[in-house]
Amino acid sequence: MPCLNEAETLGACIEKTQQVLREHHIAGEIIVADKGSTDGSQEIAERLGARLVRVEKKGYGSALLGGIVAARGKYIVMGDADASYDFTHIPRFLEKLRKGFDLVLGNRFQGGIAASAMPPLHRYFGNPFLSWAGGLIFHCPTSDIYCGLRGFSRNAILQMDLRTTGMEFAVEMIVKATLTGLRVAEVPTTLSPDGRTRPPHLRTWLDGWRTIRFMLLYSPRWLFFYPGVLLILLGMAVGLWLLPGPRTVGSATFDAHTFLCAAMAILIGFQAICFGLFARTFAVTEGLLPEDSLLNVFFLAFTLETGLAVGAVLIVGGLAGSAYAVNAWRLQGFGPLDFSHTLRIVIPSATAITLGFQTVLSSFFVSILGLARR
Repeated sequence: MPCLNEAETLGACIEKTQQVLREHHIAGEIIVADKGSTDGSQEIAERLGARLVRVEKKGYGSALLGGIVAARGKYIVMGDADASYDFTHIPRFLEKLRKGFDLVLGNRFQGGIAASAMPPLHRYFGNPFLSWAGGLIFHCPTSDIYCGLRGFSRNAILQMDLRTTGMEFAVEMIVKATLTGLRVAEVPTTLSPDGRTRPPHLRTWLDGWRTIRFMLLYSPRWLFFYPGVLLILLGMAVGLWLLPGPRTVGSATFDAHTFLCAAMAILIGFQAICFGLFARTFAVTEGLLPEDSLLNVFFLAFTLETGLAVGAVLIVGGLAGSAYAVNAWRLQGFGPLDFSHTLRIVIPSATAITLGFQTVLSSFFVSILGLARR
């Protein structure tokens, strides 16, 4: 039980858990991972026979990880000490764990949410949206990604090397379990209004943003690669459409200025894809993400020399186009030019040169990142 000033409800949570352990003949311990309570929570935990673990670092995730590391059991069930979760459901989690599942999540939407137990913003938008995002990006098998009552194998969780310290710790646990191929199951549980008179620790908008940020940082494909591909395709489509000459749609005429914006989209998209490759390589090498088969194939096929050759071709092609444009200017006596025409040569040439140098520099950098993998 993570705890920070839960004196009003901690005792009831401990006593209910002790009753469950006795009635179901479960050999276990009750750990209170305290983050520096000043309201007597620590004294309550020790008086009732719980094992008190003092956690120095602040944060919901820090408290949970401190308790997990200190735990001596094969299986762990975690739950908030605010009396909102029903600890009599512990046997449901143990049943799944004993069947071989590594992570068992509670689902409050299946079990029932009491009136006023969850703010409408969380119940109808925040939790469903984040659960949907977790399913879309990581294929997480849950529709209640933030349920705080869950069970797991201690060894399996420690092997995941969880890093976050805040409320997003609960999401990281599910994401990494999914990415590493652990067996994940759900059981219905309930949510009641908490028994505290003080406001909850949860900060709606800040914790929601921390979760979204975590999902994006843990998915370079969605943060970098997919937007980059979209920008390149959009830029190429618009560029090819405008390459022959100006286009008129209704009363609007699209010319060289729009052509320049299309080139900009291609450059930004290419840079985003490179950042996605850098981030994915770094994350896998550092153990933040599991091995990626596509990344392994890329490193088998890609060499620094290949990148340098592609970059050189782009640079030479861009320089050739630039030379053609300069020669056309020379033929005009270095006087005024038809910008609508000449920019259709200059912009693609400058774009090719820029892409060439980006390819060369990115090839060196990704080769450095890939040294440990090779």
